[in-house]
Amino acid sequence: MPITSPFSARATALDVVAGHDLSDKTALITGGASGIGVETARALLQAGASVILAVRDVQKGQEVAAELSAATGNPRVSVVALDLGSLASVRTAAAEVLAVTPRLHLLINNAGTMATPFGHTADGFETQFGTNHLGHFLLTTLLMPALLAAAPARVVSLSSIGHRRSDVKLDDLDFQQEPYEKWNAYGRSKTANALFAVGLTQRYGAQGVTANAVHPGGIMTNLQRFLPREEQIAMGWMDEHGTLNPGFKTPEQGAATSVWAAVAPELEGVGGLYLEDVREALPFDAAAPFGGYMPYARDPEKAEVLWELSERLVAGR
Repeated sequence: MPITSPFSARATALDVVAGHDLSDKTALITGGASGIGVETARALLQAGASVILAVRDVQKGQEVAAELSAATGNPRVSVVALDLGSLASVRTAAAEVLAVTPRLHLLINNAGTMATPFGHTADGFETQFGTNHLGHFLLTTLLMPALLAAAPARVVSLSSIGHRRSDVKLDDLDFQQEPYEKWNAYGRSKTANALFAVGLTQRYGAQGVTANAVHPGGIMTNLQRFLPREEQIAMGWMDEHGTLNPGFKTPEQGAATSVWAAVAPELEGVGGLYLEDVREALPFDAAAPFGGYMPYARDPEKAEVLWELSERLVAGR
């Protein structure tokens, strides 16, 4: 039977964290200065955790940290510079974190980019795959000593319903063989995020570090910054007046499943799942088209191949 929770699909992150004492936990959240990253941080701080915001814009991160500290009464929030599109930046950030954080209980790989024009990261990878998957892959593997030291520890890998657009094409990661299409590229990266949770749990679960993938739901944040308004209207995300489709969640609601993945007792020692609406998702069923995962996103053999390939891709870069 799938794992469920007492929370509804419209629960907020603060609903989910209520009653939890995280005063002995340290968490790192990528993209913690915007969108659902802010609300994830707010909930964890509210429960007493020490939280590191890993952000591209340090000044904005410091402003958000100050706001969150004042709002929650928890001063245990810090900021580290991180550009997931640069493996050098990832290595620098990881080193800074490890220097002051010997134990990391929660790693929320929340940051991401979506539907970008064709381009490449600083290391030559297609932008969405390089940022959404490889940046987080390297960050997590570099922080693994701190995660293992804190075991039981959890990693939360933000995926998306967009993973249903495409499986990972391991033989054409940079669209050298087929024309670039922004949604297929996004889908590949989000499938990789889900497979990453499977692969990490296969490798480290027995040592007390597990990972689950999360689809947060549709939330209007700066993730949509590359999408023209006309395209969002055409897709039904909003009407011509800018009123959002009622299926969209607020950032507070969008952060709920991430927080549940981080703190739920029913997920202790459990990994490799795909979570949505504060519960374990079921395989995709055309009769319920707005939920569910494609089986390829939890394929253990594909996860292992992707892991080994990712190790080779980031080595020496």
